[in-house]
Amino acid sequence: MKARSEPAGAEPPQAGPGTSARPPLVRELLLVAGLFLVYKLGRQLATGHTAEAFRNARRVWDGERALRLPDEGSVQSLLLHGDALVHSANTYYAAVHFLATVAFLVWLYLRRPAHYVWARRVLAAVTGAALVLHLLFPLAPPRMLGAAGMIDTARVYGPSVYGPPATDELSNQFAAMPSLHLGWALMVAVGLVVATRSRLRWLWLLHPLLTLLVIVGTANHYWLDAVAATALLGLALAVLRPPHRRRCALPPVRRAQPRRRAAAGPELVGAAR
Repeated sequence: MKARSEPAGAEPPQAGPGTSARPPLVRELLLVAGLFLVYKLGRQLATGHTAEAFRNARRVWDGERALRLPDEGSVQSLLLHGDALVHSANTYYAAVHFLATVAFLVWLYLRRPAHYVWARRVLAAVTGAALVLHLLFPLAPPRMLGAAGMIDTARVYGPSVYGPPATDELSNQFAAMPSLHLGWALMVAVGLVVATRSRLRWLWLLHPLLTLLVIVGTANHYWLDAVAATALLGLALAVLRPPHRRRCALPPVRRAQPRRRAAAGPELVGAAR
């Protein structure tokens, strides 16, 4: 039985969406680890600016009141209605921020390699820009500002990811603006909305919304920290555009040819006798 030959000039079927070459895993792990170490080192360079961080905190707090933004304390008062609620918010702040971002990148790497490269570049750009702002504009969070009248929910109810500011050598607690918690959460939501086609994909926007309420309610960030993070992500997305989704090539639809009518009319019985 002879195989059916393809017509001359026919294009081979294209690959489905997200099937571009996957970057080497070892290179990606080293790259991400290197970026993380650089970020941690950069945050350490911002230490020792306590007085400036508190001056900036008072300016941000007064600026928000001048703009008539809602008081961050109103969000915290909602969390303080129950120990379980505030403990869950502290856990979300401590764990979900990093784990959700890692899970997002791993899923893109395995299922949408082209979108993975795009998302990794955007996250690196946002994180690098945030590091520069942390160095130029050290900012004490609301939990340290007496004028805010808020408590450190992580220290009181746990769990906490920060030690005493004077002895904490692992993190820079004066790096409130912009909020990378919100910036990364927004990118996770945007990336999943762009890379998937489910009708329910827009529900991923609940992640940055919940993150916003958590970072404000736990007194770790001001509203303007979230505004700055959103602006940085918007600029990064404007420069680094997502890959075009390729559509699977469908075979050409063949239209049924109408039956040809017989040229001659029906043969008459007994004709030409």
